[in-house]
Parts: sequence; C-alpha cells; structure tokens
Amino acid sequence: MTEAFEARALDLETETIRFSGPLSATARIFKVAQALSVHLALSATLRCVCSRCLNDFEIKLDKEFDLNYPVKDSEPVIDLNPDIREEIIVDYPIKLLCRDQCQGLCLKCGRNLNEGKCSCA
Repeated sequence: MTEAFEARALDLETETIRFSGPLSATARIFKVAQALSVHLALSATLRCVCSRCLNDFEIKLDKEFDLNYPVKDSEPVIDLNPDIREEIIVDYPIKLLCRDQCQGLCLKCGRNLNEGKCSCA
C-alpha cells in the first residue's frame, strides 16, 4: 500500500526544515500471532536553511523502518502517525549545512563567503 500525505498532517515542519512536496509512504503489513508488524519506506524532499550561510537547499529523505504493535480486541484501529513522526524527526540533521565546506557569512558585513571574499579586515 502506497500513500502520499502532507508533512503538516504530522506536524513535521520547523523554522529551518520544510517539505518541498508530499511525503510518500509505502507500507507492508503482516500479522503474526497476536502482533502486527509494519514495514514502512518513506521518501520526501526537504527544503532546509543552511545554518552557516542561511541559503535554502534541498536534501532527500529516504528511510525504511519497522514498527510492531500488539493486537488487542479493544483497539480495532492502530494510529501509526505518532511513530512515523518520531522516526522522521530522529533523522533530521543536527546541523543543517548546504555543503560540508560552507564558509558561512562574514561576521562584520554579512556577505556570503561562498560567493567570494569580502573587504573586511
């Protein structure tokens, strides 16, 4: 089963991370005895703000993981959203960089040093 949904449905966006389009999820669900096993493959494109130069850039999110739930007669529906949200957020980069060698901004004049040197002393 494959489904696309908006990131805001899971409250995934932050000040520095936005989604360029819908999040695509493919799920394979198995019931084994009194347990439900869900294998998920997620993909999306993240639009981020570099923490050094403040330019926008995109990174690809591709993640596969398994979730397991006990089957209970009292709970006919299992909400996967909180666990999916947590799995995605755990993979957010701690420091968002447009590239490893990003030089950032000049502390005096604010010029983006990736675009050239500034005239500050």
